[in-house]
Amino acid sequence: MSHAEHPATLIGIPVRLSDGDAPDADHRIGEANRIFDDIVDLIRAAGAEPVLVRPHSDESPLEARLADLSGFVVPGGGDVDPALYGADPAHPALYDVNPAQDELDAAVIRHALEHGRPLLGICRGMQLLNVIRGGNLHIDLAPGSVPHDAAPGEEWGVHDVVLSAGTALADVFRRDRMAVATGHHQAIDRVGDGLRVAARADDGCVEAVEAAPGEDSAPAAWTVGVQWHPEAIGIADPALRLPLFSALLTQVRAQRREEPRS
Repeated sequence: MSHAEHPATLIGIPVRLSDGDAPDADHRIGEANRIFDDIVDLIRAAGAEPVLVRPHSDESPLEARLADLSGFVVPGGGDVDPALYGADPAHPALYDVNPAQDELDAAVIRHALEHGRPLLGICRGMQLLNVIRGGNLHIDLAPGSVPHDAAPGEEWGVHDVVLSAGTALADVFRRDRMAVATGHHQAIDRVGDGLRVAARADDGCVEAVEAAPGEDSAPAAWTVGVQWHPEAIGIADPALRLPLFSALLTQVRAQRREEPRS
């Protein structure tokens, strides 16, 4: 069959806008830029074609470009602007607050929500999804028994998460507990409208949210956010890297079958 009969499944992923190579750049910016490529690879491994989404331009309006895409992955990066959820913009723990990145990522998330497209948010992506839905964040987690951030000299922290029974996330991984790679100092505090908690760490920290079926305010399509980094290489169980991306693609293909042909 021809390519036209089997068009590629296009998954949008907003590019990272901060320069990790700048002399005064926080080392976490470079790490976020590097693992962006790992997410792109996993989208391809799941059987889709990643499309790098860049900011609006007069020649190619952002909304028009997003309309051609069937699903979205919003990756990690710097801190969400605390002004978006009413927190202290001068908190000393903040790093790489980038309004242009917030604007781009938020446009992608809002498009997915408004047009009923499957959406996966990773780390910062999950946090911004929660803020857009009216939730807020812990601006800086207090040290505790669970290593949410990497130890000095390490790339990732590793800890267990407990998946909530009956959730879409539990259906993806088919287990109730697993070890994940993690690297964050912020986390969800109040869960946003139409979302439900899908996983927690042993200290109670929210580790995943998803669309809450049956609620009038819930997103119409498969919407999942995870605080951990499924793209991490060489950490925890490598078999856990691909399932979320495969699940996203499964939802996109199911949606295509349900939509009327033009």
